Amino acid sequence: MSEAVAKRQGAARHWADALEAAFSVAAGVVLALLLAVVAAATGARYLGGASLYGADELALWLHVALVFGALPLVSAGALAMRLDLLPSVVGESGRRLLAIVSEGIVVQACLVLLFGAVGVMGAIGGVSPVLGVPESWRFAPVVLGASGALVLMLLRSAGEGRLVDGLAALAIGIALHAFASFGVAGMLAHPSVAAGGFAFAALLAGAPLPHAVVAGASLAIPFGAMLPESAIVQNAVSGIGRFLLLAIPFFLLAGSLMTAGGLAERLVALARSFVGHWRGGMAQTVLGTNLLFSGLSGSSIADAAFGAKVLAPGLVKSGYAPERAGAIVAATAILPNIVPPSIAFLILAVATNLSVGALFAGGLAAGLFLAIVLGVTLHLVSRGVPGLDRAGPGARRAAFMRALPVLGLAIVIVLGIRFGFVTTTEAAALAALYALVVAFALKHGGVRDITATFAQAGREAASVGLLIGAAAPLTFLLAVDDLPGLVASALSGIGGPLTVLLGANLMLLAAGMVLDIGAAILLMAPLLMPVAVAAGIDPVAFGVILVVNLMIGGLTPPVGILVYVSARLSGVSPARVFVSALPLIAALIIALAALSLAVAIAAS
Repeated sequence: MSEAVAKRQGAARHWADALEAAFSVAAGVVLALLLAVVAAATGARYLGGASLYGADELALWLHVALVFGALPLVSAGALAMRLDLLPSVVGESGRRLLAIVSEGIVVQACLVLLFGAVGVMGAIGGVSPVLGVPESWRFAPVVLGASGALVLMLLRSAGEGRLVDGLAALAIGIALHAFASFGVAGMLAHPSVAAGGFAFAALLAGAPLPHAVVAGASLAIPFGAMLPESAIVQNAVSGIGRFLLLAIPFFLLAGSLMTAGGLAERLVALARSFVGHWRGGMAQTVLGTNLLFSGLSGSSIADAAFGAKVLAPGLVKSGYAPERAGAIVAATAILPNIVPPSIAFLILAVATNLSVGALFAGGLAAGLFLAIVLGVTLHLVSRGVPGLDRAGPGARRAAFMRALPVLGLAIVIVLGIRFGFVTTTEAAALAALYALVVAFALKHGGVRDITATFAQAGREAASVGLLIGAAAPLTFLLAVDDLPGLVASALSGIGGPLTVLLGANLMLLAAGMVLDIGAAILLMAPLLMPVAVAAGIDPVAFGVILVVNLMIGGLTPPVGILVYVSARLSGVSPARVFVSALPLIAALIIALAALSLAVAIAAS
């Protein structure tokens, strides 16, 4: 490599790093502003007895800015939800080709969002009556984020010596966008099937799930889908325009701050003091920690990442093989999305209009049952792995007192939401504020560390929000094609509650194998919930079954996002972790069957 070429690549890397850092800082700032607005509105409501005019509308605009303004940050990392099934089985040249195609799909999705947003901004009129600014400004972050993502992709390609590949991906994206905009391939009876097929093909190629879904929705236009680019963008922005969804970034932030602030380690010490002396004591400690941490983070991915970095080394040291340690971390990490507060239940509430409080209560009962099942299974698979030293009453009491502020906050959050003292979003904001105060009070990290935590939480929140927004156009197409009605007709005659639950569980297990839980909830819940209700099944109970089922999908190949997070951060092959997780997956499926049987008996 010549010196001039190396210098150009170095300059490209520098500008790519600078651009990514700028978007990361912006995401953290927007998240901080969002927290400040909701916290101020909550304080005005409970302390001043009056609402803060315009706060809710401003918070929703900031949420849109957070999700779409951070587009350049969400195509990499575990939360990008890339399926590497094909890239892992092809040769080097095949992987390079798939990488170009997948990046081309990212380009196409960004072009859809970019031109769709520009079209909406040019067509929409009026001024926000609350904020006093043009309504078109709501879509400006989409333009900024999509443009930034395209520039960052090209800079990264140039900086890594892959400029030819980057330009090829750009050409593929432009060609796909042109076909979606001007092509005519013939009318299909159900264009949503084409959208789903294109999205799945893009996912197989290795494209991030949100980009694959956006690309699929646009590529269905030549097949008769009545959803032009501008409508795709409007649906995506509207998809995250629910005040309830603001709880997701706040719970993610609270969990990150608790980890950065050292409170997560207090939960580990508490769990170890009570269950560490059992057989397989470190594995039982991991389970107990996940159960306790569930009341704060609401994110299984965040919990799996924490466990892989902090707890997996202890598992290996206590006698578990690295792949078994990764499997234990992944399997126990399903609890934070089942035990409240749960991001999965928040998404389900948005998709079905069910009560968040009722879902949380059902999730708590199901989560405790699953924890018992996992505890028994870990005992059985831990032959030859000794327990840790038994903690005395004094040590347990000390560990409990040190963890009490964390446990108290979790109880306040759940009870406050369940009995209607605070809304879910308000409870999440209070949790984030509390975690922020504690992080500073305990002096675990300075301003720089807290700033980095806000930026990371903003990036994670943008990834989850983008998935929800991207799924909205596809959900709209499914509704237009009356896919829920077709599914209901297919399942309506198969029998009573038990048979309906059996059929639904099989469909959900299959969906969980290839879809992220968020996307699966948004797509499957509207399809299956009417069938379950028609069979006499309580909708909240069915919602709990649905979430438990799809969380098991986080452990099953080929997607298995919890396994991938745990394996990558532990430095172990995902395939080996999948194999090691089989006993735990089998136990969870048995537990799911038991829960389903109980729900079916109650409905009979």
